[in-house]
Amino acid sequence: MAEFGSTAMAAQALLAETAGYGGTVVAFSGGVDSSVVVAAAARALGTGGMAAVTAVSPALPTAELRAARRFCDALGVTHHLVDTRELDVSGYRDNGPQRCFFCKSTLLDAALEVAERLGFGTVATGTNATDVLDRFRPGIAAAAQRGARTPLADAGLDKAAVRAVARLWSLPTWDKPAMACLSSRIAYGLQITPGRLARVERAEASVREALVVATAPVGLRADLANVRVRDLGEAVRIEVDPQVAENPACHPALVDAIRRSGFTHVAVTVEVFRSGSMNAT
Repeated sequence: MAEFGSTAMAAQALLAETAGYGGTVVAFSGGVDSSVVVAAAARALGTGGMAAVTAVSPALPTAELRAARRFCDALGVTHHLVDTRELDVSGYRDNGPQRCFFCKSTLLDAALEVAERLGFGTVATGTNATDVLDRFRPGIAAAAQRGARTPLADAGLDKAAVRAVARLWSLPTWDKPAMACLSSRIAYGLQITPGRLARVERAEASVREALVVATAPVGLRADLANVRVRDLGEAVRIEVDPQVAENPACHPALVDAIRRSGFTHVAVTVEVFRSGSMNAT
């Protein structure tokens, strides 16, 4: 991992890496990592030499899709929306530990098709230098098999450097909380269905609304808070930032939000947010 003396040096390293790609399609989830890759490609290659592709599926929250479209519009980047239909793939739908492999495979296959149509030779993802240190990343393996480039990782930008560059470039995603797809909220072994995904999406939106009131006394901005609603089958686990998880007075409002969203007859707990907590089990 590269050591940068300044954010400007990190940004220059990323632009230099991306400039060598030629025509590029960026797999754009709407998160801070892929948004920085989109912005870097637009700067290094010009908006005519790149495009963004976003997978549209029940696993992508509607609010995330709207934000992704606004982001590309603001940069003048052509934004392709593709129906990846990953729920038609049994390896994804059955929700085993390799689920992300099948998800990323459908996304990258769609991105490669768009790149071929546009006459572009490169597909890039938002994998950063911190991500590649995680030994359990089947999605990264799927992208590597398809020859996807990883400009953030290859230029040595870890998670902190990515956010710093996003802030330097005044990208609206610079302080956006990490947001994995909705399927990551569902315990392995529970089948992925549109109804189950929609219920998790409703629940997380309701919890965020409840946080507006619940976090006022602790000074936490609800829009920047980490929120996960984990569907465990016979139980639901709400994961939030420590200021909320460690304050029992906040919990009843969050549990009530879960009940209103359709999780009516299961046990509900509130715990501290842990990225990738499903993988740990």
